[in-house]
Amino acid sequence: MPKKSAYPEVPVEHLRWRLDPATLPFETTDDLAPLKEIVGQKRAVEAFKFGMGIDRQGYNVFVTGMPGSGRMSTVKKLLEEISKKDKVPDDLCYVNNFKNPEAPILIRLAGGAGVHFKKAVSGFLETLKKQIPQLFESQEYINMKKEIMEAYEAKGKSFFKNLDERVKQEGFALVDVQVGQIKRPEVMPLVDEKPMHIDQVEAMVERGRFPRDEFETMKGKHTRLREQIDQIFLALRDLQKEVQEKVEEMDRVTFLKTASDLAAPIVKEFPAESIKEYLKEMLEDLADNLQIFNPQQQAQIPGLPMMMVPEGDRFQPYQVNLLVDNSDQKSPPIIVESYPTYRNIFGSIERIVDRAGIWRTDFSKIKAGSLVKAMGGYLVINLWDAIMEPGVWQALKRALKSEELEIQTYDPFYLFTTSGLKPEPIDLNVKVVVISDAYLYHLLLNYDQDVNKVFKVRADFDTSMDKNEESIQHIAGFIKMKTDEEQLKPFDRAAVATLVEEAVRMTGRQEKVSTSFPEITDFIREADYFAGQKDQKTVGQEHVEAAISARRYRSSMVEEHIQEMIDRGTLMIDIDGEVVGQVNGLAVYSMGDTMFGKPSRITASTSMGRAGIINIEREADLSGNTHNKGVLILGGYLRKKYAQDKPLTMSASIAFEQSYGGVDGDSASSTEIYALLSSLSEVPIRQHIAVTGSVNQKGEVQAIGGVNEKIEGFFDSCRKMGPSNKQGVMIPESNVKDLMLRKDVVEAVEKGRFHIYPVKTIDQGIEILTGKKAGEKNAKGAYPRGSINYLVDRKLNELAEGLKEFGNGKEEESKKKGSRSKKKTKQKAQGMRRKA
Repeated sequence: MPKKSAYPEVPVEHLRWRLDPATLPFETTDDLAPLKEIVGQKRAVEAFKFGMGIDRQGYNVFVTGMPGSGRMSTVKKLLEEISKKDKVPDDLCYVNNFKNPEAPILIRLAGGAGVHFKKAVSGFLETLKKQIPQLFESQEYINMKKEIMEAYEAKGKSFFKNLDERVKQEGFALVDVQVGQIKRPEVMPLVDEKPMHIDQVEAMVERGRFPRDEFETMKGKHTRLREQIDQIFLALRDLQKEVQEKVEEMDRVTFLKTASDLAAPIVKEFPAESIKEYLKEMLEDLADNLQIFNPQQQAQIPGLPMMMVPEGDRFQPYQVNLLVDNSDQKSPPIIVESYPTYRNIFGSIERIVDRAGIWRTDFSKIKAGSLVKAMGGYLVINLWDAIMEPGVWQALKRALKSEELEIQTYDPFYLFTTSGLKPEPIDLNVKVVVISDAYLYHLLLNYDQDVNKVFKVRADFDTSMDKNEESIQHIAGFIKMKTDEEQLKPFDRAAVATLVEEAVRMTGRQEKVSTSFPEITDFIREADYFAGQKDQKTVGQEHVEAAISARRYRSSMVEEHIQEMIDRGTLMIDIDGEVVGQVNGLAVYSMGDTMFGKPSRITASTSMGRAGIINIEREADLSGNTHNKGVLILGGYLRKKYAQDKPLTMSASIAFEQSYGGVDGDSASSTEIYALLSSLSEVPIRQHIAVTGSVNQKGEVQAIGGVNEKIEGFFDSCRKMGPSNKQGVMIPESNVKDLMLRKDVVEAVEKGRFHIYPVKTIDQGIEILTGKKAGEKNAKGAYPRGSINYLVDRKLNELAEGLKEFGNGKEEESKKKGSRSKKKTKQKAQGMRRKA
């Protein structure tokens, strides 16, 4: 039997909540049905369903909660359940605007119809490529064109009728002259029966070889004939233009008749007015550009005859840009954008460099982002990722407020000019879910007035749920679900009980169990691994404990290094003996992936003076605001308890010895009071007891965080430095319900090798630390002689009196000095008068 302590200790059964495996109604998780519902997040789930269900502007959902609380997995599961009830949203297409190519037209089609429309248009164009050239090579078309050309030739010949005879009668001849690539008839005079250019005849006149008067007559006739021929050619040009227009009109009518017949099935399959109008404008534009049906010979680069320049698709302007294809969707899309850049969220308009090195784009280069792909469905993004990307947050708010999106390329540095395209805006019908932590949410709520306009619903995820039979059964069902999903080994009930106990410890409260299911899932996987290492078909208690221990060991390097410094005496900690003004406080080190506690020496030094309580950490800029507040509360406690009949006049300094990295939190404020009381009363404190707990001005010890880690930290230090049966920790009584200590600590307490004392007040704590009664005031307002409070009160009286006497002595000395000075001055003045 362990020796009973003189002071009340925490009962062993309260040191750790235990789940008896025998109370679980199964042998292994194979006997259970997998968990299908979402547990532990009733408030968040109801808020989320409300936000998703109300179809009004601004009712998007802002999900908040600590990382690891299962926010993302829960959101996905809820959206999968909600989306099953809705229909597949529309497909979206952009097509060319033939009247204004800079403003592409948006076409909406029923879900899954977009790909059929695109294929239908593409097939229609391929048919045109084959049939239109054949149409213009058909005998019927050739005959029609031949009739027009024959009529043109007949009319043209009538212009030249009798022209040749008239020219010969005047002594001239018509000669074809090559001018570039064109042959043109030229009127030339006949000299010696041979045609000669008028300029040559003029040269002969100059040389006297041809009569001048005859040349002048010839020149006049030449001018008249030349004018007649020019008029004829002008009439021929008009005739040729008329014929060309007739041929083009014939080609146009022929094409439209054939193309309209070929397009009829598309109009029948897609009877929407927007598509009819688009097809009509497409055919009109094709009719105006029939030359694209005649393949042109590819151009060659000058100087490089063998280098062929690739030609683009001449029919690209008539294709369909299928922006959103929902043909594979059975329900509204759920898109989780894990990389929310501006391009990925809002889409972009791509650009290419043409042969001339100029940036160009068109409607086919418009690309959809997640916000458009999620149309009619749900978009999930992580807020922290989104606000780190330039332009994303502002653009998202703007789109949600206006409920429309105009796709543009984000170019914050204006490296390129704008795309030149202004696509028809898309009316948004999408629910946006933003996942964040509570701090970022409140920060945005305070500084961004648009947040509560576009995110009217907040779903706040908790990190824990009430511990009861139902929640324990839910965790067992969750283990079953994960083992089935990932094909892991079943857990026996002892393993489930151990994992539930760890989930309770994760919350830091015995009446709660953690809802950090991602972390619980990691334990499930790791325990399965350890069972596999032992060739076990079932995961047992020892495998779960191995997973917990292994995780703690992987993250405990810093903890071990600090313990090594304590063991070798570098960090000075006493776990035996008694010292005045010195207490073992307990500090928690939070490293992100792990948290552990270690003892820290706290000392206090008091003296006569008026400086009050000096916080050395604060003076060295190593103290946080909360710790500063705790130290100020000490002064309030001392004034309330000891300074009702006298001024509190002393100088006291408090320090965390060998602390160089900063201190925060008020969990050491009770420890600092004990050090001060010890220093004032000159009663030593037992070093084998470590202390934690904050205090108020009434002297009540208040709850603190990390109580399990602090107790285990001091326990580990004692075990390494030399355990004894009297070592222990003093904790606030209000923290007893938070205890979930390691099994080795519980075992040591049970055997009387370690002690945990719950305290409510400073008086109770100082008695445990010193072994002396604290003492309460009697009817006369005096403390019992020899008690701690009596000694402290007496010391404060002595300091006050001593300071008063010191002050009076200084005043008398000052008066004596003043009297002597006056006497000397008077004697000096008398001597001067005598001299005078």
